[in-house]
Amino acid sequence: MTTAFFPEIMLPEQMIPLAVPLDLQFFAKEGPGGEKTEEPTAKRLNEARDEGNVAKSQEINQAFSLLALFLLIRFLIGWLGLHFRNFIMVVYEDIPSTIQMYDGMIPLRAILGLITKALLNVLLFCSPFFIAGFAIAFLTNLIQVKWHVSTKPLKPKLSKLNPISGVKKIFSVQKLFELAKAIAKLAVLGLVVYFYLRGRKESIYLLYDMPLRQGLAAMFDIVVGVGTRIALVYMIIAAVDYIYQKHKFHEDMKMTKQEVKDEYKNQEGDPQIKSKQRQRMMEASRRRMMSALPQADVVITNPTHYAVALRYDQDHFRAPIVIAKGADHLAAKIREVAKEHDIEIVEDKPLARMLYANVPIGAEIPAELYEAVANVLAFVYRIKGKV
Repeated sequence: MTTAFFPEIMLPEQMIPLAVPLDLQFFAKEGPGGEKTEEPTAKRLNEARDEGNVAKSQEINQAFSLLALFLLIRFLIGWLGLHFRNFIMVVYEDIPSTIQMYDGMIPLRAILGLITKALLNVLLFCSPFFIAGFAIAFLTNLIQVKWHVSTKPLKPKLSKLNPISGVKKIFSVQKLFELAKAIAKLAVLGLVVYFYLRGRKESIYLLYDMPLRQGLAAMFDIVVGVGTRIALVYMIIAAVDYIYQKHKFHEDMKMTKQEVKDEYKNQEGDPQIKSKQRQRMMEASRRRMMSALPQADVVITNPTHYAVALRYDQDHFRAPIVIAKGADHLAAKIREVAKEHDIEIVEDKPLARMLYANVPIGAEIPAELYEAVANVLAFVYRIKGKV
């Protein structure tokens, strides 16, 4: 679809129409044409999962991580303070001994040892936060998308370097929504911080008059209180975002009617080709059936709608078998071949219908039809002079 805007502009000498072509398809979604009205198939969902495209909210991970951070600070503040104090004391005690080790000459090995010791203490100091962060990230993703290992998202794709696709993503509705969501999130969290601090403003004013230790304790309570409330509100935001992401993913995974048809063709094969294959198989089966028809002992008819050919070889079969059967045009063909080979044709409407409907080609007749078929064969054998 192409449209134009800007009216004609009057210049001093003449009227010059100016038009700027605007291709609205530039902003259209990629993929086959048509409206996505069909539910996603299991194959499409599995392919999306292999590509790393799943319904999940990063807000949940961030919300739980933020809550865990402030809870750890609240419950481990004593251990953290003691460890930090001991760390400072050990480092400052080691510095003089390291410097005086060789009359003021600091060997590189001693410096590296001091740095290594400091880094190990910092790692120990931060280990609860690292462990909690890893556990929360792993569990929140596991709960949202279940366990599924795929290396496809790690493979480089040239399509990601397409500048046109990049521009489309920048100016897409989804990006505008994400921007609006971020602004709304900051506004809500800002209100939470404002109302909490407004309720503690008297304590904040008194910080200037408090001793250092008492002031630090008060600041700690305020920071942890603000952080905990932010985390709790953030969890509500994350829950709403997760519901939205599930809905958005479902809508994105929907398929057009053409996509469903194409997937069916890829999985099951082209219906026209399969129909032709079935037709060829039926024709081959019919040729084999007609080639075996001359071996029949009798053809039982309806008389015009059905025809069933029976053969009985007591040396090889316990009961007569159906070697050919057909309806309407095929029944007429069976009767025609039977006449050509001097095969007796017997009219028995109920028996013909029962044999046609219940006995496959190449199968023995059921026991409940033994008597009826035996009477027909006895009649045929008497005519042929076999008894």
